[in-house]
Amino acid sequence: MTELPAGLDINDFEGGFDLSAGSSPDSDSPEFEGPVPVVAVVGRPNVGKSTLVNRIIGRRQAVVEDVPGVTRDRVPYDASWNGRRFTVVDTGGWEPDARDRAAAIAAQAEIAVQTADVVIFVVDVTVGATDVDEAAVKMLRRSHKPVILVANKADNQNLEMEAVSLWSLGLGEPHTISALHGRGSGDLLDDILSALPPTPPMLEGNVRGPRRVALVGRPNVGKSSLLNRVAKEERAVVDSVAGTTVDPVDSLVEMDGDIWQFVDTAGLRKRVNQASGTEYYASLRTAGAVEAAEVAVVLLDSGEVISEQDQRVITQVIESGRALVIAFNKWDLVDEDRRFYLDKEIDRDLKRVTWAVRVNISAKTGRAVDKLAPAIRRALASWEQRIPTGALNQWLTTLTQATPHPVRGGRAPRILFATQAGIAPPRFVLFTTGPFDAGYQRFIERKLREEFGFEGSPVEVTVKPRKKTGPGGRGKAHG
Repeated sequence: MTELPAGLDINDFEGGFDLSAGSSPDSDSPEFEGPVPVVAVVGRPNVGKSTLVNRIIGRRQAVVEDVPGVTRDRVPYDASWNGRRFTVVDTGGWEPDARDRAAAIAAQAEIAVQTADVVIFVVDVTVGATDVDEAAVKMLRRSHKPVILVANKADNQNLEMEAVSLWSLGLGEPHTISALHGRGSGDLLDDILSALPPTPPMLEGNVRGPRRVALVGRPNVGKSSLLNRVAKEERAVVDSVAGTTVDPVDSLVEMDGDIWQFVDTAGLRKRVNQASGTEYYASLRTAGAVEAAEVAVVLLDSGEVISEQDQRVITQVIESGRALVIAFNKWDLVDEDRRFYLDKEIDRDLKRVTWAVRVNISAKTGRAVDKLAPAIRRALASWEQRIPTGALNQWLTTLTQATPHPVRGGRAPRILFATQAGIAPPRFVLFTTGPFDAGYQRFIERKLREEFGFEGSPVEVTVKPRKKTGPGGRGKAHG
């Protein structure tokens, strides 16, 4: 803990303060173990793939709803069983003659099969093998990957008997389970581990993993297109209809010489408490993806007016304490007239985030996308910047002598000592002789940015007034 000046006790301040918070987000991260095996879960629509994924990972994370087509991308999740780690990939429903968006969803499922070590093929035991299931088997055989046949929705012993007919698919013995209730899931996990390739040797040392970047924004601003552009492949389903992405989609991508973990998220249309059904759960997943990220890239549509939804997304990122990059997408469609009005909108609507790193890009054409990685690095560097205590106090003394706090009640409160309590984001605590006006507190934050930078990072400044003391000892604290 940083030492206070002689005669100054941290307990003399309102509520005390814990200076242990704010360690670097990777300070207690586990050792990087290298690549883990991948298990892809595939099948036709509405056979219970996402429910099975939630059962395997042990938490309700994949969006589930009793209608086909909720999952649209291939979405990876971390899983473990009996001490063995692996990645399970949820996919959208596969259909052989799909068109338009359904064709893109099926293509993602096929890519998941090609990149997996083991494939779980899910069939609805209450329906039996269909023509679509038989067509899927042909696709799976072409992949030459190990396939585990799962007869899902076997909620009782009578339904388990129905699975006998699935031997006709030629994939061996069906594993009867109920993903919803958990019947047979333990035996299935044991068989998955048996089918996985050997565990790779662990790497020595504590190697930092890829930096985590969340792509957020309202629907149809181009988040999935940007992910596909930086990944250099069709990683996420793209459609002109807003709301194509439902689950957060993780991708490891190489950009400007580094590996980054990008997360494409669902577009935020409403506040979480106003959403319902799939949109409600998608909003929760998006909020979780932002919390799990280190930096958020907020995409805005350059051709449209900055909306209340855009403002709400930016607020969510700020409140989560993540580093912030604002990317104005679809810049290839912006003419001189639009640029004139956009500059005015930025001055008016983004005045509170003038510190955010801004880039103008086009995910469709690739224009200036190479500027994204340097922008993210700048934001992360500010997010993790630490100011030495001596330099901070020396600077604050000069600042407050030149511009003291306004006099209140015949006296002007002073800063006795200041310290940076943490990083990611930078948090500063000012120990003072009395409460500060909110305006003066904002003044200090603004001057902090002017002096030390913090481009692309929120900054928290907390004031801790010294408690009043009276003749009988310590009196009532400032409220």
